[in-house]
Amino acid sequence: MSGKLVRPLAMSSALVLAMGLAACGSDSGGGAGATASADCSAFSAYGDLTGTTVSVYTAIVSPEADPYIESFQAFEQCTGATIDYQGDKAFSEQVSLRVQGGNAPDIAFVPQPGLVQTLVASGRAVAAPAETEANVDRYFSEDWKTYGTVDGTFYAAPVGASVKSLVWYSPTAFADAGYEVPTTWAEMMDLTAKIASDHNDGLTKPWCVGFGDGAATGWVGTDWIEDVMLRTTDGPTYDKWVTHEIPFNDATVVNAFETTGKILRDDNYVNGGLGDRKTISTTAFTDAGLPILDGTCYMHRQASFYGNSWPEGTEVGPDGTIWAFYLPAVDPDVAKPIIGGGDFALAFSDRPEVQAFQTYLASADWANERARATTAGGAVSANSGLDTSLLTNEVDKLSVQLLTNDQAVFRFDGSDLMPSAVGAGTFWTAMVDWTTTDVTSQEVTDQVERSWPS
Repeated sequence: MSGKLVRPLAMSSALVLAMGLAACGSDSGGGAGATASADCSAFSAYGDLTGTTVSVYTAIVSPEADPYIESFQAFEQCTGATIDYQGDKAFSEQVSLRVQGGNAPDIAFVPQPGLVQTLVASGRAVAAPAETEANVDRYFSEDWKTYGTVDGTFYAAPVGASVKSLVWYSPTAFADAGYEVPTTWAEMMDLTAKIASDHNDGLTKPWCVGFGDGAATGWVGTDWIEDVMLRTTDGPTYDKWVTHEIPFNDATVVNAFETTGKILRDDNYVNGGLGDRKTISTTAFTDAGLPILDGTCYMHRQASFYGNSWPEGTEVGPDGTIWAFYLPAVDPDVAKPIIGGGDFALAFSDRPEVQAFQTYLASADWANERARATTAGGAVSANSGLDTSLLTNEVDKLSVQLLTNDQAVFRFDGSDLMPSAVGAGTFWTAMVDWTTTDVTSQEVTDQVERSWPS
């Protein structure tokens, strides 16, 4: 780390940022919190950013947004900059309109690499500075850097990760009913049939599911298909599907739909506490797992970030009211397939304060600051500088264990890698059609295939 004193009014922004890289790349953890006594030594190299504002636009809203906002406080206090956090459930629909309309935020947290490509193609995105790229090179795997790179130029830094291959359940309810956590796909389907057989009241069912998310309704269904696709094929085939080396209506994809449909299209299996399968598309994804708490549902497949959706006071843990198990592989001796996701910080301005904040987001310091702030879960990061001892949440610990398993076959959320017109468009709407109507798996995959950009 450089020992030179910073003179922000005389130094170039590039030099300031270079020194900021050294500071934020430290293993010390940097700013220790947003209190009056916060240690600002790791932030001094950014210079005095007093009077500047960096707008951050994201789909992450309260309560999930609260730890993010808290994690920015040390940067704000120590640099003098203000972070204007703008959470919007309609982000996926609005961000392109804002960019095209000349009202782009300084930084957008983009949840789909495919959308990153679309926004870069608009010509309004700004390549990440060398200092941000150096942090990514240091703390992230090459795959994660690739997700934020377009045509050989690095634009977007990873800012968070999630494990999607989880099934939420109640250990207490399982124990009371004599059910055991399944370790294979066949065992899970046997358990599903057993639960349905044990409960014929028309209300209590094995699974509860919700696709509802405003303009983004349907994305939960794509996660189901991706998880099953990786379990019924293999990593290379999954990659070919995502890149359209095989068509969307390939027999392997149709089979993934059919396999998933044995759960999602069976009214005996869904939608516990909520109704029949047609309620899947109208149930908010944040509410979909709640019937587990009143005993009308036993299993809910959703990502690690769902830990934040349980009501305050819910004990989440292996011995708690709510916990999660790994969505089983077909053959766990062969591989441990894991679907995950993440957000990427894409900038639309090269002002010094924007570049400084983007560099900070790619640092170990911010990964650890967010971990400190995220006590309810959701601080999983692919940043190798993350101090895992800061993860007090059991779900986050489980996610890290899965990601670091030697047998893990990790793939990024497929719809997030597809062109946004498909991955954040026709694939979403297809899932709604498929669960609410009698359209066949072949017909719905044909529909998405026809929409693929030429």
